Amino acid sequence: MRRSRITAYVTSLLLAVGFALTGAATAQASGAAAATGYVALGDSYSSGVGAGSYISSSGDCKRSAKAYPYLWAAAHSPSSFNFTACSGARTGDVTANQLGPLSSSTGLVSISIGGNDAGFSDVMTTCVLQSESTCLARIATAKAYVDSTLPGQLDTVYSAISAKAPAAHVVVLGYPLFYKLSGSCVAGLSDTKRAAINGAADYLDSAIAKRAADHGFTFGDVRGTFTGHEICSGDAWLHSLNWLNIGESYHPTASGHSGGYLPVFTGVA
Repeated sequence: MRRSRITAYVTSLLLAVGFALTGAATAQASGAAAATGYVALGDSYSSGVGAGSYISSSGDCKRSAKAYPYLWAAAHSPSSFNFTACSGARTGDVTANQLGPLSSSTGLVSISIGGNDAGFSDVMTTCVLQSESTCLARIATAKAYVDSTLPGQLDTVYSAISAKAPAAHVVVLGYPLFYKLSGSCVAGLSDTKRAAINGAADYLDSAIAKRAADHGFTFGDVRGTFTGHEICSGDAWLHSLNWLNIGESYHPTASGHSGGYLPVFTGVA
């Protein structure tokens, strides 16, 4: 009789433990399921400048319905989608103006940032309008900034994202190389300038990838998908210099978002 009571007690205990573990697992699964919202942060390469079809309510931020975040959200139907990326954004703009939608229910974050901090626009202006030596000197200054200052600015942004959205999978998107380096090109830049600009993009991507990895984030490298679609390639997914719309110059076209950025983001999201 005593043995039967012991057996019954052990059986009840095991069942209780099993229910407890099952309940914990269910709670964890529910928590994970709740963290499914998507927030798209960043600069013009994420907002979609150059892709057209701008959302009227986005104003000067120029968020496009053809930008990779919008395309991904349309295809995957996250529980919520907040698109705060903005044209011209620097790291400080992200922390000041874009992080509001982040929360414990955010499951996915995308961001491209750092190009404006490093002086992307001024580098291109200098290289287009001034001499080869001046172009190379400006690129050297940008690289020095990427070495000395940008890592700390990226750390601040990435830490803020983690603090506000601790359950999120964060994907940091890089920048493509701008130019194909062989053959004639209507862009009018010398091979030396084009090679130096591409080298600067590589340098920036490497720095961003390193900071992303140190924060446990995923780096989305778009250089491969844009290969064969650079400016001067004959099938460019990037706008060349456009005097009639300077703001879209050197930004991805709609094809650059759908064919260049979206597959990379989808593959790691």
